[in-house]
Amino acid sequence: MNKDGSGVINKIFERKNHISRKAPKVKAAGLRGERLEQVIASNIDSIVIITSCQQPKFNNRLLDRLIVAAESSHVEILIVINKIDLDLDEEYKKWLAIYSGLGYKVFATCVKQNLGIDDLKQFLKGKVNLFWGQSGVGKSSLLNKMFPKLSLKIGEISESTSKGKHTTVTSKLIKADNDTFLIDTPGMREIDPYGIREEDLGHYFRDFIPFINECKFNTCTHHHEPGCAILNAVEKGMITKERYKSYLNLRDSIEDDMNF
Repeated sequence: MNKDGSGVINKIFERKNHISRKAPKVKAAGLRGERLEQVIASNIDSIVIITSCQQPKFNNRLLDRLIVAAESSHVEILIVINKIDLDLDEEYKKWLAIYSGLGYKVFATCVKQNLGIDDLKQFLKGKVNLFWGQSGVGKSSLLNKMFPKLSLKIGEISESTSKGKHTTVTSKLIKADNDTFLIDTPGMREIDPYGIREEDLGHYFRDFIPFINECKFNTCTHHHEPGCAILNAVEKGMITKERYKSYLNLRDSIEDDMNF
């Protein structure tokens, strides 16, 4: 970093992986086609998906979309359920059980009560960690709690929409410790994973894997076909209805893009 704040590129490393999403839809007159890829970050070791119990309310549909994006990039996934002090009915325990049952490392955290913070910080050591999540879930507060020297700006929740306001406007790589790096990203309202075909989508749902090769048809979309092992697993409670609805929602968005 130069004294005037400018930087110099000394070396370009080979890209080993990257996380991306589809760029927003733009329909110019007479133009049709695939949405472009928007790269969020590259060469990362883990993605830390931040959610919250309330303010904003836990959104498992968005969480599943972020998980699919990470699974398709073969990146280690950590899930954080933040603001557990606001969940008076402790509904977060249901979601913690679902996602930890799928093999994901899930942290239940509260900045005010310092719950789960040290455990999360321990898992970040020695890695390049991408922090990703919806606006207002407390991402900056968590980072400040773990690494006070960061002094990141804290956002507020809109009273009219109950959604977070953006405080981070660009992705930024931060050296938090000697061997620990953080990539702070702008909060989001929605995401469409990039480069995923309809026929491959089910392979990015871990709970589908034990059944997906048992479908009667190898072109099964797991929607209406007879002999679908996924539908049978949902009916028997072996795949949760919440996760299956996320699959259908993502599948519909892929179909919409094909007609874009």
